[in-house]
Amino acid sequence: MRKTSLILVLMLVSGCMTAAEHQQTLHSKREREMTVGIVQKEIRVGMSQVEVAEALGSPNIVTKDSEGNESWIYDKIATEISYSRDAGGIGVGAGAGIENWRMILGGGAGYSKSAGAAAQTQKTLTVVIKFDAMGLVKTLSYHSSTF
Repeated sequence: MRKTSLILVLMLVSGCMTAAEHQQTLHSKREREMTVGIVQKEIRVGMSQVEVAEALGSPNIVTKDSEGNESWIYDKIATEISYSRDAGGIGVGAGAGIENWRMILGGGAGYSKSAGAAAQTQKTLTVVIKFDAMGLVKTLSYHSSTF
């Protein structure tokens, strides 16, 4: 009996992934996330367009001003949905007992409850990089919002 219980516990523990492990397997988490910190760390005035592309990838929009200088715009939007759910219960074998705090006969005893919450957040990051006539970073600006 003790050996069977140990095997059952090991099967339950080894077959389950934590929420953090599930999150790391998502496609979006395997890609490099663009954040204000990454932009501040990686992009410097005087960098070439190739270096910017290596650091941030391809821009969403490329424009030219009246002098022919390029501006690259990175516009990122992310939706994060999180939820928490907890359920628990106690159950006992056959006989008289209590279920959801009511007395029952012959069916065993038990108590269960469930609670949960969900939240959704949208994040935006817009990065504008302006290049000079030689294709080097002249200015960098960004705006980030969460709602």
